[in-house]
Amino acid sequence: MAELRAIMDVMFFGAVAVTKAVLPHLRSRQSGTFVQIRSVGGQVTMPGFGAYCAAKFALEGLSGSLAAEVAPFGVRVLIVEPGAFRTGFGGGGMHRSRTIDAYGISNAQTRAAVETMDGSQPGDPAKAAAAILAAVDDPDAPLHLALGEDAVEAIAAAQASRAADLRAWEKVSRGTAGDWSRTG
Repeated sequence: MAELRAIMDVMFFGAVAVTKAVLPHLRSRQSGTFVQIRSVGGQVTMPGFGAYCAAKFALEGLSGSLAAEVAPFGVRVLIVEPGAFRTGFGGGGMHRSRTIDAYGISNAQTRAAVETMDGSQPGDPAKAAAAILAAVDDPDAPLHLALGEDAVEAIAAAQASRAADLRAWEKVSRGTAGDWSRTG
């Protein structure tokens, strides 16, 4: 629990603290954009990344609600969802949770990929920064900005899978409505 709380403190509650500090200023100016750096891990889960994805999914929930709440004040939210960029992610400074042998069958491949990715990620941080600035300057920017071919592919696949599940189970899902017209 301590590891999970520490990750949430940094990756979720840190963003909440910054948002709370800045929000009154943007609201009084009636302009500005919150740029929330989320991750492809906020829409796509991976074995071995449960805590990371949980923090990023939490930031998604906060940011989506925030976007609707601050829009009347002329304030926007941009949720940035980068894939793998050469930022040191996967390098020596990355926190790694302890390995549990029983889960090797489900997460060893993911852990191995992360261990060897530093310095070979396809994304260019300078190009990501330019894309973010372009979105901030564009009044028609989306709420979600995926960055990197890997992010676009992974997010599209996850959304397609969710849509397929929704269609496949739609009758069951819709069948849960109560029949409140009956008396008895």
